[in-house]
Amino acid sequence: MISRQILFVLLLPLLVASCGDLPEPFLGNPGATARTLSQPPTPRLAVPPPADALLPDAATREFASALATGLQTQEVPAVADQVRQNDWQLVTSAQQRGDNVVPVYSVLNPKGEDKGKAEGAPVPTEAWAAASTDVLRQAANDAAPKIASLLTGIQTTALRADPKSLYNRVAKVQLLPVTGAPGDGNQSLTKQMRSHLAGFGPVVQDTPDGADFIVQGNVRVVPIGGGQQRVEIQWSVKAASGDERGRVVQLNVIPAGSLDHYWADVAVVVASEASGGVNDVILRQSGRGPDQPANGQPANGQPANGQSQGALLEGAPPDTQRKVQ
Repeated sequence: MISRQILFVLLLPLLVASCGDLPEPFLGNPGATARTLSQPPTPRLAVPPPADALLPDAATREFASALATGLQTQEVPAVADQVRQNDWQLVTSAQQRGDNVVPVYSVLNPKGEDKGKAEGAPVPTEAWAAASTDVLRQAANDAAPKIASLLTGIQTTALRADPKSLYNRVAKVQLLPVTGAPGDGNQSLTKQMRSHLAGFGPVVQDTPDGADFIVQGNVRVVPIGGGQQRVEIQWSVKAASGDERGRVVQLNVIPAGSLDHYWADVAVVVASEASGGVNDVILRQSGRGPDQPANGQPANGQPANGQSQGALLEGAPPDTQRKVQ
């Protein structure tokens, strides 16, 4: 089964002051998924010292280490090490082109098959031959996002070819009860998330049988003075194995004690806003973007970009709708 490193997707609405009716702080904050981290097709990508990179021996080891570090910043589980059984491998070479050297990166699967290549930025031959730490680090930092993108493409190709993969079918999601909310929040939020998430297409169930993902919400209420509280709601998306694959976070300020009894419409708005972000995580983990549901059509009239639109605050400043990049 194709796996990937933990993916953290942060949906972070801006803090807005409470005004008027209770649900208002939760309205108009659909946010946006942050940078999608790469999806490597393996738990480990070995990066051995390159044998054909036109570098001195000592520099090859330093370059392998710099590449592994750069890939780790892209959330690729890369290690500067010799290849072990079942490892994928990054083979680095270099080509002389005029007055420059061009690094070339090939990704091999555990069978040694070449699955794709990426080229780095040209480096002046004299600078490449000197192999200073700065030059090697710059080349590695330039290459890392290109290699990560290549890995994502490799994974997507594999998912598309597998008729049983999540790319080609609807995901099954086990929804666990929400925890930590005051009043009837746990029950209300669980009920509303079940309804809103199902509206995007996933099969939402209470049991783990056949589930591809596990979703659970947790609420934390913190006094902040001035008769107000900060409410933090985190929705964690995990693989069936329990590994976290994404997270949606909602932050808002409310009058102290407002949610100590009944959540009512607040639960509806919270779930409406958060379900789009949770669905985005599921889609990306399935090898698809938020505008690519399994059947190719938005579910139940929901926005094709996988985000709930949410009502806008009456008279709210434009910044309350700003997307987090």
